[in-house]
Amino acid sequence: MNPYKQKINDNKILREFSVDVKADELVWHKDKRDRKIRVLEGVGWQLQFDDEMPIYLVEGEVYFIPKNHYHRIIKGCNSLFIEITEK
Repeated sequence: MNPYKQKINDNKILREFSVDVKADELVWHKDKRDRKIRVLEGVGWQLQFDDEMPIYLVEGEVYFIPKNHYHRIIKGCNSLFIEITEK
């Protein structure tokens, strides 16, 4: 079971991580494709790549996640809504 809900709209993935998600459900993983994520809403959430310090996700900003690169999301203060575009 995934720690998020998602919808696919015009080749974009709209994903919600609830404020109620348990931190231990947000595991290290890697994706099969390059991804750009745009933060639509969320405060205090962070993105961490393997062997790097976490960075805060900022509403309106776009972040690039290379395929096969380990990363994780760290829980914030409210629900996180992101838009994912894959290459």
